[in-house]
Amino acid sequence: MPERPAATGQWRPTAFGAEGARIPTIGAADVRPLVPGLDLWDCWPLTHVDGRTAEHAGRTWWFFLSAAQFPDPVQRHAHARIRLLSRGADGWRDHGNALPDGLTPGSREWAGSAILTAEDQVTLYYTVAGRAGEPDLTFEQRLFAVSGRLHADGIGAWSTPQELVVADGAIYQIANDRVELAPGTLKAFRDPFFFRDPVTGQDHLIFTASAGWAEVAHNGMVGLATRTVTGWQLDTPLIDAIGVNNELERAQVHYRAGAYYLLWSTQRHTFAPSAPAGPNGIYGMVADSLRGPWRPINGSGLVAANAPDEPQQSYSWVLTGEDEVWSFVDYWGLAGRSLADHPELVRSRFGGTAAPVFRLRFAGDTVSLA
Repeated sequence: MPERPAATGQWRPTAFGAEGARIPTIGAADVRPLVPGLDLWDCWPLTHVDGRTAEHAGRTWWFFLSAAQFPDPVQRHAHARIRLLSRGADGWRDHGNALPDGLTPGSREWAGSAILTAEDQVTLYYTVAGRAGEPDLTFEQRLFAVSGRLHADGIGAWSTPQELVVADGAIYQIANDRVELAPGTLKAFRDPFFFRDPVTGQDHLIFTASAGWAEVAHNGMVGLATRTVTGWQLDTPLIDAIGVNNELERAQVHYRAGAYYLLWSTQRHTFAPSAPAGPNGIYGMVADSLRGPWRPINGSGLVAANAPDEPQQSYSWVLTGEDEVWSFVDYWGLAGRSLADHPELVRSRFGGTAAPVFRLRFAGDTVSLA
């Protein structure tokens, strides 16, 4: 077994009590489709390098994962494309698939982040899943970047996508499983989130990963890559959740009042049977340096969770530079019913659209709803 690296932090919660806020219950009036005929889920805004949401032509610009509305919404992951939308005084506009057909060297496009590097220059960091033309879909995940030019009607003049870093198989497990896997059991090398450290000025990518040195079912961790003079390089992972949780998704770092806040999304079914199981929600740790040591936010790490009466109503939370939290409507309005017992709800109660936005307040090791 590979030697364990000097990790900067570990997430080892002992219990989940009353810590963390409760996300308000989502109702029918909150479930408004943005693009007819499409399911939309993981989203992220176009931002400046310092994390502020960018505005161009009087609009903010948003990237969503998208797919046709299949009878079983789980099928969407096998068909995911990144969709570009913008939001202004007149509401939402759909600008179609963000990337041209055939540009991505994979079979699907998964989540990432995007920054406005100049007046109209965009760099999109994203996950390439599988390989273009593969006869059977795989769960291989690679981190790529592509640049384009933003104009009033969308983004064009895209460059050739470039792979940024490659999992080493020792510290970072290679995510290339070819078998059909149950939800929550995938290994990870995905979700690149751009972060410029305001203290050091260094550029980093925060991403969802799996520990290569721990041959266990639950070995989720948050990875780090750092830009050097020769390009992006893999760095020491930020935290691991070995023996606790398998997927720390949509990992991101934000700097607030001298502290670094590392946030991620996870679900109850990805916790290990031997560990305390938290609710579907946004979790995190806080530190005085990007290199740690990291302390659990609110004692356990739980920042905010879905309401107990609707535990699956939303997922995949991302924090903006304005402290707004965006996510998507998952399975809402179940009212205590299970999807296993009520298969007719699988389609009718899947939202597939942006969820109501809420705000967070940061105060040292405590984070609450504003």
